[in-house]
Amino acid sequence: MATAHRVVVLAVDGVYPFELGIPSRVLEEADGRYEVLTCSVDGRPVRTSSDFSITVEHGPEVLRTADTVVIPPFTTTVVPPEVPQTVVQALASVTSGTRFVSICTGAFVLAAAGLLDGRPATTHWMVADLFHAFFPRVALDPDALFIDDGDVVTSAGAASGLDVCLHIIRKDHGSEVANKVARICVAPPWRDGGQAQYIQHPVPEATATGTATARQRALENLHEPMTLTDLAEYSHMSLRTFVRRFTEEVGMSPGRWLIRQRVDRARHLLETTDLPVDEIAGQVGFAGGTSLREHLHAAVGVSPLAYRRTFRGTLTPTR
Repeated sequence: MATAHRVVVLAVDGVYPFELGIPSRVLEEADGRYEVLTCSVDGRPVRTSSDFSITVEHGPEVLRTADTVVIPPFTTTVVPPEVPQTVVQALASVTSGTRFVSICTGAFVLAAAGLLDGRPATTHWMVADLFHAFFPRVALDPDALFIDDGDVVTSAGAASGLDVCLHIIRKDHGSEVANKVARICVAPPWRDGGQAQYIQHPVPEATATGTATARQRALENLHEPMTLTDLAEYSHMSLRTFVRRFTEEVGMSPGRWLIRQRVDRARHLLETTDLPVDEIAGQVGFAGGTSLREHLHAAVGVSPLAYRRTFRGTLTPTR
């Protein structure tokens, strides 16, 4: 195996311990493909957001050796989170071409260092207004779980750190490796980066009169034509009641949800098989390759073949 990809996690004073540990916990399960090191701006112990401090093994010098730099979130008594100049100076030593990843308020660090100017980014929804006020040159999307802009990847709060690390594995080494790591970490193997961070209205408790049965039926039969009326009948509801209950439980309309499931299944097949695009379209319930191309482009901005090349390398065209 080639030399491991070096990931350096920069622990800033006030760091959240949970998110600090995510890169190591997830990436180091990828069979030696990543080496994860943790550093501080001066090599000294770092105060966390909890009632303890941590000792790190490295100082800022390891940032110059990184292939990827991860900035976990941190908290201070200042609102918005104040980024020390020492942190900005440490990031200035990072080699050009290094990938940067932020989790939650770690985006404040990247923005303060000027690394997000004119670029799309996200952060935790609770600090989105503050972020936008202080960094208006950043194209902030407060709803996304994570945004991959090539050499800069930003993510929302807490659990989205798991999502973005799995996304990195998936992008670097494909779905098979990422799915294996997800199983080890007992985490969902894939949550779309464009998925909303949270649902503002309360989610009803699951009951026998809910829409879960219809969702399960849909997932088991994505290859079949399916209308909203069909789904409502599976739930023994009128169409109007079904649409209302479904939206309350899931946070999106049933039509939008069904398209997302079909697109996600198509993405999996593009990544893991050599099936022609038209055949994949049929297996996931789209009318044909043209429909799949339109929906995939709307979801991720690329064609099926471009998507396949991204995750599997150059393949012989399959129409």
